[in-house]
Amino acid sequence: MAWRDAKASKMRLFLFMASIILGIAAVVSIQLFGTNLKNNIQSQSKTLMGADYIIDARQEPTERALAIIDSLKPGAKEVNFVSMIAFPKHGGTKLVKVQGLEGDFPFYGNITTEPASAAQSYQATGGALVDATLLLQFNIQPGDSIKIGKITLPIAGALKSMPGNSVVSSSVAPPVVIPYRYIEATDLLQFGSRKEYQYFYKASDTLNLKRLEEALATALDLENADLDTHTSTTQRLGRRYDNVGKFLNLAAFIALLLGCIGIASSVHIYIKEKLGPIAILKCLGASRLQSFLIFLIQIAGIGMIGGALGSLIGIVLQTVFPYLLKDFLPFTLELSISAQPIWIGILLGVFMSVLFALLPLLRTWYVSPLDVLRVDEQAVQEPKQIRILVYGMILICLFLFSFWLLEDAFYAFAFVGGTVITFSLLAAVAWGFIKTIRWFFPKHWSFTARQSLLNLFRPNNQTVVLVIAIGLGTFLISTLYFTKDILLAKTDMGQNEQTANMIILDVQTNQHEAVAKTIRDKNLNLNNNIPLVTMRMHSLKGQEVNKLRLDSTRQVRGWILNHEFRTTYRDSLTDSEELMAGEWYPKMEAKSPIRISISDNLARDAKLEVGDPVVFNVQGVLMETIVGSIRKVDWSQVQLNFSIVFPVGVLEQAPQFYVMSTMAPDETVSAALQQDLVAKFPNLSIIDLRQVFNLVDDILEKVSWVINFMAFFSIFTGIIVLIGSVRTSKYQRIKESVLLRTLGAKNKQILQISAFEYLFLGLLGSLVGLILALLASVALALFVFKEPFIPSGIPFLVFLPGITLLVLAIGLSNIQTVLRSSPLEVLRREV
Repeated sequence: MAWRDAKASKMRLFLFMASIILGIAAVVSIQLFGTNLKNNIQSQSKTLMGADYIIDARQEPTERALAIIDSLKPGAKEVNFVSMIAFPKHGGTKLVKVQGLEGDFPFYGNITTEPASAAQSYQATGGALVDATLLLQFNIQPGDSIKIGKITLPIAGALKSMPGNSVVSSSVAPPVVIPYRYIEATDLLQFGSRKEYQYFYKASDTLNLKRLEEALATALDLENADLDTHTSTTQRLGRRYDNVGKFLNLAAFIALLLGCIGIASSVHIYIKEKLGPIAILKCLGASRLQSFLIFLIQIAGIGMIGGALGSLIGIVLQTVFPYLLKDFLPFTLELSISAQPIWIGILLGVFMSVLFALLPLLRTWYVSPLDVLRVDEQAVQEPKQIRILVYGMILICLFLFSFWLLEDAFYAFAFVGGTVITFSLLAAVAWGFIKTIRWFFPKHWSFTARQSLLNLFRPNNQTVVLVIAIGLGTFLISTLYFTKDILLAKTDMGQNEQTANMIILDVQTNQHEAVAKTIRDKNLNLNNNIPLVTMRMHSLKGQEVNKLRLDSTRQVRGWILNHEFRTTYRDSLTDSEELMAGEWYPKMEAKSPIRISISDNLARDAKLEVGDPVVFNVQGVLMETIVGSIRKVDWSQVQLNFSIVFPVGVLEQAPQFYVMSTMAPDETVSAALQQDLVAKFPNLSIIDLRQVFNLVDDILEKVSWVINFMAFFSIFTGIIVLIGSVRTSKYQRIKESVLLRTLGAKNKQILQISAFEYLFLGLLGSLVGLILALLASVALALFVFKEPFIPSGIPFLVFLPGITLLVLAIGLSNIQTVLRSSPLEVLRREV
């Protein structure tokens, strides 16, 4: 019976199936991609690092740290730092990451160069490996020279890839690799320079890296050094991409959820029409279980076929993700197909189809044989307790499924709660609209307009289902669009004379005046001239930092105890700061303690309050201070912000260096200034913010593309659900349209009735969805991004009329059969 009935309703059942196929495809493709990503990270972890483990330090290692490093016998070592370099061929300059290497690094993987021999010969010949993209930008060839600080080296080859370097970091500061023995001759490692020393090790097969890390972590931590194994790097990398996976999973879940809503709404109408035949079956002796199983088998079969087709589509789609995310992956992703996500897709198709169709299916259980004789437009209703039980099962299953995807109970609960609220609001608006039309029905409107409004609350109406489907689709796409605008607005920086787009770092005290004069000689303003003093914390509230490091019960965050703070001194707050507690002290007062101002995040992590004592080690000199105030700092603003600010009159005589900034009106002036500064002061690092913002815009554009690609699943599934729901309503409206034609209605009138009905539904659903998206985006802007929100007009001008016209077009296609044929022919065909 299930097979025979399905053959008679195959077109409608196909629409049910289409609702869930894309959702399953999204889940399967993302699950397969996530599995492949984790497998690749595990299999290529040594290649990513180039070694089994690394010991690194931010400053030159201490004697005790060197003793540990040497006892383990490193196979290679590196010192790296960011600096400006020059190409003598035509005077071009660029901020790069200089890597001085010695030894046989990498032990796993390869340094890829052009020519290939340069990777092995550069150490012996004393040449430099320069980032391949950088050579193209400056039209430089292997054999030309490069000036790094006070030395000039020949370019041995173009560097294409190297273990440990990522695409994003290389875009900001491209790598330049030189032999370690030349680092001292560059004269670039001066006071205040940001540098990192790394020692690479190849372990024996018998060495337990986890035990080694546990044994040495504390000793190295005391010497401001760290041990990093390839397994811990794998875990960090996995956690980083877990966030990407969670977002993609959530987007896929939304698509699947929309498909399930489509199944539920379509089966609701489908079963409603089958109640008469079910009553006849029961008159002929069919049991409740038999009538229930007939339609359960149909829905389970639809879910199984939909799950299988969705899984096959998902296998194809997962090949797209490596291309979308290639700029964020530090390795080439090798794809393989595993059986688990495919089985999950098929089982998910069956389970979700049955779960969301369960409530209308249960109505077949309560059909009475006497319903054959009853003329009642009211559908059979299941008991209220059964309805509550089914709704409870759906919510629990949604929570468990989202928890499985997100691996966080709070986020899973928030997502399910947000979904319920959104659906409830859309349903409430639809019901409110129906009630309002009933109460204030426009009796003086034309016949066609009144008929179209009556269709919105007549028996078998689709108002609630369509408003939810249309509203949710509009809500998703509009929220994505608004969120993209907020993200891009955060990177927008107005260009004026007070806005700095060039930052000059590592200006030494003896260079200070000369650098300022060079900037002014170019007719440029010196926007910022900020002194920086490096220091570490010696004690917090009377407790020494060295003892706190060993205390496993401490509440102070670890980074506070190991961090080298770059502080400044000034007499006023900046635009990005707001006083939260205490009093701002602009100048040091005679015979009074030094009162500093700290940022709110530092106060939170160090457990400090106003009045607490802090002792700093300023290059060997201990300085006692008291927390005078706590500031709220907006770290997102494009300017230098500090965790610790001293009053004027304290640090002026301390060893210090400066950060300066200026505004270059165009690329020509910027290039000329950089060339002049690098020629006179090779140790300076210059950041051109235009390049940084171009990179950020490029990354955001790619992220936006990924978001839009994933949103496509939800949006397209929503459209399929919409088509299915509207097409299903065809079977409810054909008989009424035929009767109207029999009574003398013209094709034009029938067309107008349908057009008005679907115009009202499309306009109401898309408008409510757009309003909800606007409210959600305002909340995101205020509470998440903390940015002012100016809504774009595109959703109002494009999405609102576009979705409304789509609903109208689908609705009008429903009645073409009625318009083209005679009433009797139409009725015979539908029967």
